[in-house]
Amino acid sequence: MTRTVVIGLGNDYRGDDGAGLAAARLLRGWGVLVVENGGDPAELIEAWTGADVAVVIDAACSGEPPGVVRRFRGVPSLPHGGASSHVLSLADAVELARALGRMPGELVVYTVEGATFALGAGLSEPVSAAVAALARTLARGLSRSGGAAPPPACR
Repeated sequence: MTRTVVIGLGNDYRGDDGAGLAAARLLRGWGVLVVENGGDPAELIEAWTGADVAVVIDAACSGEPPGVVRRFRGVPSLPHGGASSHVLSLADAVELARALGRMPGELVVYTVEGATFALGAGLSEPVSAAVAALARTLARGLSRSGGAAPPPACR
């Protein structure tokens, strides 16, 4: 059986930055193996080490309308360094994992475009709706495939 792990990244205290965590919590309620990560690259690498497929969900701030979900295989177009609210960006963690030989067999990243990242704010309405839809889509795809592969792209 294929080992799939879903990792939700984010910060509950920075508005829409909590999107990945919210999606992970919804998926956990449907019996999916999930890990919540507040941006610690060592914990992120540990969570996906040995996985056949790692699905990472994180908030984004790319200029798209709030709530837009994008899917990437790997992280070729995600920013490094300062564009992230985490100490190291997801792209930085991937580079570190590659250097250490600790990448999953396949990495799929879903980003949810945020509206606000203000300290103390909750999820905005469009992000909350997008997170719920993404979680439902992922849960269906993972249950159909026995956790073997992520579902088709959401948009």
